[in-house]
Amino acid sequence: MSPLPVTEDDLHAYVDGALTPARRQEVEAWLAEHADDAARVAAYLAQKQAIKALFDPVLAEPLPDQLHALTVQPLPLTVNRKKWPNLKSVFLQRLAAGMLVAAVSGVGGWLAHGQYLNADRLAQGVPLPKQAAVAHVVYSPDARRPVEVAADQEEALVKWLSKRLGTPVSPPKLGGLGYELVGGRLLPGNAGPVAQFMYQDASGQRMTLYVTTENASKPETGFRFAREGQVNVFYWVDGKFGYALSASVDKGELAKVATAVYDQLETK
Repeated sequence: MSPLPVTEDDLHAYVDGALTPARRQEVEAWLAEHADDAARVAAYLAQKQAIKALFDPVLAEPLPDQLHALTVQPLPLTVNRKKWPNLKSVFLQRLAAGMLVAAVSGVGGWLAHGQYLNADRLAQGVPLPKQAAVAHVVYSPDARRPVEVAADQEEALVKWLSKRLGTPVSPPKLGGLGYELVGGRLLPGNAGPVAQFMYQDASGQRMTLYVTTENASKPETGFRFAREGQVNVFYWVDGKFGYALSASVDKGELAKVATAVYDQLETK
């Protein structure tokens, strides 16, 4: 009997280590003969490792003391109404704490899911450099659709993102530094839409510029540097905008490009 055709679900299950040994061998044989699928799987694996490196330190953090106390504090075997007048409230607190612990434990399985970029950040208010780094590691390895609108439709891209953000936005020109525009996409931020522009150099190295208007109430800042996992980020707040430039390149190279981005945005 010939093996079953390899589907997209099989490729994702292969990346997640969820295939049986026999099916895994069939998929590996398929990948050896299909270069496009092999390249996509390699990108998925790189994305998985990048997200793991980015969030492992967060998942290893201990629970806050107050939350931990709610999960371990024993309830009495028999109820003394005078001593425990608010037993229902205690039970509900315990239940809520347990649900939160379960939610935190399950975050790892959602890191690569598009909904994570919305729901979890709405709840936690993730800082600008981490937002940008997460978006970078999720989308930059994608070989088939790294952007929603490609650079050959730049005018339409600018109009669309400007309309959704409620203010004019446009991608800086970085060709003089060796980075050409790939395109862009709309993403959910902490409390509204944000834009991501993606660039690529001749070697295939990608760099993303994250643009948000969620920092309008914050004071303006000069360049600040952050390292999120394997991703370096230069970020700053200028007027109504917050910007973050992310890439897995050395700090000096990223600083050079960030300076060019800042200079172009200042002249607009």
